[in-house]
Amino acid sequence: MDQLNKSTARKGDFRAVVLYNHQIGARNYSLGLQLPADADEVFAGFRPGQFVEIDLSRTPLPPIDLIPADLADKAGRTILLRRPFSLANLDIKPEGPLADVIYRVVGPATLRMTGLREGDNLQVLGPLGHGFEVPAEKRRALLIAGGMGAPPIQYLARVLVHDHPSIKPIGFAGAKTEDDLPFDRSRRCADGFAAMGIEWHVATDDGSLAHRGLVTECLQEWLTAHIKQDRRAMVIYACGPEPMLAKVTRIAQQEDILCQVSMERRMACGFGVCQGCAVECRPVEGEETIYRLCCQDGPVFDGKEVVF
Repeated sequence: MDQLNKSTARKGDFRAVVLYNHQIGARNYSLGLQLPADADEVFAGFRPGQFVEIDLSRTPLPPIDLIPADLADKAGRTILLRRPFSLANLDIKPEGPLADVIYRVVGPATLRMTGLREGDNLQVLGPLGHGFEVPAEKRRALLIAGGMGAPPIQYLARVLVHDHPSIKPIGFAGAKTEDDLPFDRSRRCADGFAAMGIEWHVATDDGSLAHRGLVTECLQEWLTAHIKQDRRAMVIYACGPEPMLAKVTRIAQQEDILCQVSMERRMACGFGVCQGCAVECRPVEGEETIYRLCCQDGPVFDGKEVVF
């Protein structure tokens, strides 16, 4: 059974060692974590789209001169709850899983992460949630990444290439500006995917790189240019801001294409105890909407089920 079709009901709380913490943009970083060998068994079936919760409560602030002005007032807030992160990549090694976390500095917790150095320790809880699934009959995967929704899409692209050679991925990446694209080489963000033989289209809101406008415009243009291709053989995967996911879902419904979206919520516990990450969904039967937990029932949902 391949990596995308295994179930990972088990989870654990592991001490991870920081391997690297590279800045890859104005506020984007790539954090490498070495998990212990006993994490191999529970992470062996990890799917792109699943996530981990990282304890940052004991992580100190960086030097005051490295704190952005817009975060100065809230930088000193106490970090009580773990923070959820999807993975940009995961390699199972004899010495333990190697995880790549791409993050953006947006608040006091991620600000503390910028000070992590090689050899530091972090507590990592996972695997958590449900990830993307690959229907066996599909032959074309359209991957849409918006802003910091890129990491699980990057990971999914790698898994599709390595484990599903019968499916051809086509990628679409969007962000506000070129510097906001969370890739290792943001100025040539498609290079890594091109090396895997994946066609990628890039959009920036300000036109600083490639298409000027929304990434959903690139998706619609591609579908229009390939109008004769069988929609039943396609699947859309998307992760990013909710307005983008709503638009992607509408396009998928208009084109009659299966669509899976990765939702974002504040997930304090990560496994359904706090009940604080509800997503409004349409039931299989009946008219009244229901609420499902992003951390437990998601974060990946069938697009047509979500009420945007």
